[in-house]
Amino acid sequence: MQPFTFNTTKSIVFRPGASAELASVAGSLLGARVLFVTDPGLRKLGLCDKALASLDAAGIAVTVFDQVEADPSRATLEAAVEAGQAAEVTGVVGFGGGSSLDVAKVSALLLGSGEDLDGAWGVGQAKGPRLPLVLVPTTAGTGSEVTPVSIITVGAEEKRGVSAPILLPDIAVLDADLTLGLPAAITAATGVDAMVHAIEAFASANANNNPLSQMLAREALRMLGANIETVVVEPGNVDARGAMLLGSMLAGQAFANSPVAAVHALAYPIGGTFHVPHGLSNALVLPHVLRFNAPVAHAAYAEIAADAFPHLADIEGGQARCAAFIDALADLSKRLGMQTRLREVDIPEKALEKMASDAMLQSRLLVNNPREMTEADALAIYKAAW
Repeated sequence: MQPFTFNTTKSIVFRPGASAELASVAGSLLGARVLFVTDPGLRKLGLCDKALASLDAAGIAVTVFDQVEADPSRATLEAAVEAGQAAEVTGVVGFGGGSSLDVAKVSALLLGSGEDLDGAWGVGQAKGPRLPLVLVPTTAGTGSEVTPVSIITVGAEEKRGVSAPILLPDIAVLDADLTLGLPAAITAATGVDAMVHAIEAFASANANNNPLSQMLAREALRMLGANIETVVVEPGNVDARGAMLLGSMLAGQAFANSPVAAVHALAYPIGGTFHVPHGLSNALVLPHVLRFNAPVAHAAYAEIAADAFPHLADIEGGQARCAAFIDALADLSKRLGMQTRLREVDIPEKALEKMASDAMLQSRLLVNNPREMTEADALAIYKAAW
């Protein structure tokens, strides 16, 4: 058997209402002064209030940084670190979607180690130590609470990643109650994002692709495929919301150790340049990348097809089941009410060549793709998606 390494979050708390008991769950770890990283929308909705009240009641001094935007910038990250430095914080809480969790991760690293951000970019460059870190996701999509990766936008468009085990938090708090108010569009896009994580992890060409990641990816697809339409149609269904949150986390554990590939590489220019939400960016190129990969990856896609869509088990033949799987994913986006063409999110055809060039910068992802992809291939995929 191929040697591998598997890293994940030390402690996972899965319970509706758990975030309202944040002090009892994590207060002793976080210490007396906490940096609470979130976004202005969640703060305005009051979604943070119970967690903040819990920390306050325990006598923990909280510095709230609530200025995280989608695709967070380096300037935002640096502002969060400055707020933490000014308050001499002893721990960090990330509360929100993937953007807030990403900022919280690197903030904990820089506050704990004082290391230079420019020396931390890439895989395995961040050394630590970091401050105690607790992550509380409010969407079922990124799986960021169990991944050692943070993505930050540098300059106008470029996205850079910090990827190192030191970014894994001490505790992940999965509270399905926090996801009940998510609009249908966000619920759908983040759910498909989680499915992409599982699919790409299972078929990853990375040398660390391993039986644990593949097992987690398959279970994630079972949970996500069985519940994603339910949570869009029945937004108050706590059981389905919990299943999505857990499925997202399992997919996160899978791709944290068996990394994602070309779907994400081609999604980044869509989000970075045109500010399309990450989950939707993935969904827009997903079927087209899988069709490109199918000549070499059809066996892997056929193996997981019925996990996401049980009715595909009746299709005989790997290539036929693979094709049906890809078609089912494309149809799922339509059924969920998502945009399915690049033109529908106001991306002009003239932008495709630069997007293909930009996608090639994501070499850390493209190296994991089952099939080697050139810039010409990327352009052809964008054209197919346009």
